[in-house]
Amino acid sequence: MAKVTSLWRHPIKSHGREAVYSTTLIAGQTMPGDRAWAVAHDASKADDTAWSPCANFNRVSKVPQLMAMTATLDDATGLVSLTHPELGNITFNPDGEAQPFLDWVQPIMPSERAQSKRFVKVPNRGMTDSDFPSVTICNTASHRAVERKLGMDMSPHRWRGNIWLDGFPEWEEFEWIGRDIQIGDAILRPQERTDRCPATNTNPETGLPDADVVSALDSFGHRDFSMRALVIKGGSIEIGSKAELI
Repeated sequence: MAKVTSLWRHPIKSHGREAVYSTTLIAGQTMPGDRAWAVAHDASKADDTAWSPCANFNRVSKVPQLMAMTATLDDATGLVSLTHPELGNITFNPDGEAQPFLDWVQPIMPSERAQSKRFVKVPNRGMTDSDFPSVTICNTASHRAVERKLGMDMSPHRWRGNIWLDGFPEWEEFEWIGRDIQIGDAILRPQERTDRCPATNTNPETGLPDADVVSALDSFGHRDFSMRALVIKGGSIEIGSKAELI
């Protein structure tokens, strides 16, 4: 039987990951607290009225050191706490004054890149890379296949997914388009594969590139890992919840 082995959200896009024991998905929305904010750079055209493509935001592919962040979101207060091995800790409200965060993150921002400027938040959806409000489903067996190809253990945090499932054959998830999957009380409909970029080459502990993950994916005939899914029926999911195609 396939089941949920871990659940992750990323309160600020590309700026930290947070493990959660359970979540309650809402139809047509992203995972609560996932990519609730994104950090727009000084060349961004994004605003708070609609979804914007990832090119408008600072992210791991442009600033590898961002991969080393962990995060905690206090759902009651809206406070976000970030931790980074070089920067230490900071707690702030992204809906408030951005300057404390901008000052804190500045030391790891490459001088030749567009600099972080402000937070963007769109009502009722996270700033995922897809133009629809997606939840990312990851298959542990496929992750292990990439590890074998690389000949090394590899942190699953490189994929920055939401729901991790164990119990399905490797790469089977690519066959799920056009089908629904029930996970816990929720039903999701996989829409597309998640295409991958060199951000996955970066070690989530150090923020330094240390593996050619993209080339490993190439050896399988694609550069994809995980599925972006739409929540069709809301419901609760927790670690250990059953997952099955329906």
